[in-house]
Amino acid sequence: VQLVESGGGPVESGGSLRLSCAASVHIVSISCLAWFRQTTGKEREGVAVVASDGSTIYADSVKGRFTISHDNTKTTFYLQMNGLKSEDTGRYYCAAIVGVDYCSGSLSERPYNYWGQGTQVTVSS
Repeated sequence: VQLVESGGGPVESGGSLRLSCAASVHIVSISCLAWFRQTTGKEREGVAVVASDGSTIYADSVKGRFTISHDNTKTTFYLQMNGLKSEDTGRYYCAAIVGVDYCSGSLSERPYNYWGQGTQVTVSS
């Protein structure tokens, strides 16, 4: 399984970006898909996840601003980011759990067995 992120770049505070994650397998093969980010001086943290049943979980820091979604006709996942803040600056990764029948969704890194290379988001104030 390969995951390739795109859509990062520079943006002004308050602006929006949409990140994409292209998967080499169809969505039905992915039990959970999440977006993580690593900001300067911090450990990588989970931002948003979509579980097997389609439910979503968000980190408190992005609730109401970020939306995770996927296109049912393609092998692509998205992270719509609105109201960006300087503290959102970092490298964003998509990650997938493949090979399990069901996952309830987790913002912890441990369960994810496939990762993309990441895309950089830089928010200027």
